[in-house]
Amino acid sequence: MIQWQDLHHSQLSVSQLYALLQLRCEVFVVEQTCPYQDIDGEDLVGENRHILGWRGDQLVAYARILKSDDELEPVVIGRVIISPAARGEKLGYQLMEKTLESCRQYWPQKALYLGAQAHLQRFYGHFGFVAVTDVYDEDGIAHIGMAREVASL
Repeated sequence: MIQWQDLHHSQLSVSQLYALLQLRCEVFVVEQTCPYQDIDGEDLVGENRHILGWRGDQLVAYARILKSDDELEPVVIGRVIISPAARGEKLGYQLMEKTLESCRQYWPQKALYLGAQAHLQRFYGHFGFVAVTDVYDEDGIAHIGMAREVASL
């Protein structure tokens, strides 16, 4: 059973913040052999939110939602991740449902955007996202920009 949390950055405890940064580093930096600056100054600002999925005391699913101060900009979903220990359990679908639920609750009139790893285009398409860019390289990994309009929320 997964316990889900939808937290404004100000609600994160030190241990929750540590767990999410540790998981992101484990997968995005170490597993994907992609050295990049994961701690980018966006985790603890503005209206940004964090979706956390826990199995006991282990963080197994996570996503970050960024809300720009510019009202014309879409809400950006990123850092979508499932722990290697929990893959194959369809948690990615649950995680995206929880993330989209948060977006509907806090920003119902906002379009959504994400920079997806290109091989996950079909997965995000399941949630109404469509490609809006060509495939591009980000830190040595093929990505594609995808968007979801307000009407499909």
